[in-house]
Amino acid sequence: MKNYPVQMQNAPLVEPFFDSVSNTISYVVTDPDTQACCVIDSVLDFDYASGRTFYDNANKQIEFIQSNKLTLEWIIESHVHADHLSAAPYLQEALGGKTGIAKKIIQVQDEFGKIFNEGTSFQRDGSQFDALFEDGDTYQIGNMQGFAMSTPGHTPACMVHVIGNAAFVGDTLFMPDSGSARVDFPGGDAVTLYDSIQKVLALPDNMRLFMCHDYGPNGRDIQWETSVLEQRTNNIHVGNGSTKESFVKMRIERDKQLGMPRLIIPALQVNMRAGEIPQDEDGNPMLKVPVNGL
Repeated sequence: MKNYPVQMQNAPLVEPFFDSVSNTISYVVTDPDTQACCVIDSVLDFDYASGRTFYDNANKQIEFIQSNKLTLEWIIESHVHADHLSAAPYLQEALGGKTGIAKKIIQVQDEFGKIFNEGTSFQRDGSQFDALFEDGDTYQIGNMQGFAMSTPGHTPACMVHVIGNAAFVGDTLFMPDSGSARVDFPGGDAVTLYDSIQKVLALPDNMRLFMCHDYGPNGRDIQWETSVLEQRTNNIHVGNGSTKESFVKMRIERDKQLGMPRLIIPALQVNMRAGEIPQDEDGNPMLKVPVNGL
């Protein structure tokens, strides 16, 4: 297994922002020494019935960054989300910063470019993003080093981003009582996800892990922070010595019972474009609905 440049002595400030519509937790992650920050997995509000976008979630992050006199250096996507739209262009216009995602976005763009019949005008080379990360790549947030850990399985382009003693796991893991991500989207694979989770569980025991989603199972309050040790010990899907064979069997059977996320059709089209809404031939924002395509 690759040795990653873990720097546990550094403790970023982590501010969560919970979107109750999609049960997504976005983060502003700050280097306390320089006031440089990044945003991870931002949310653009979208009313599917009317087709209207609005910016309540993003504006809360902008207000937080501005009121604390922070400098936004990165806008990170842990993967191409299927349950919410990214607000990256809106944040970038307001505050600057560079957008980043896994280089395997190219594979996702190719797959969904076909499903949505995007034609030759849609670039499938990841050029919509400012940076494409490969496994082990590093980047700076002020004086703090972040590094990208490739964790495919939920999607090919999933990445865990480790910044000091904090790791942002996207959909690779949920809180211990919720388990792991589904693998039934195009490009998903249960064996691959199990192997990716083992990479995360090999991080130091006291590494803080921050979730992208939480649904409050059994009526508990929404939570978003756990640790490697807690996940390794208590995760209902992969903890306490769960085998690869049992995980794969469980994951495949469980996914057959799951419905599609409510916003998957608009989310995929927008998020594979780094948050930009596609346009029709006249330049009007327009989304497609592939019938029986997913």
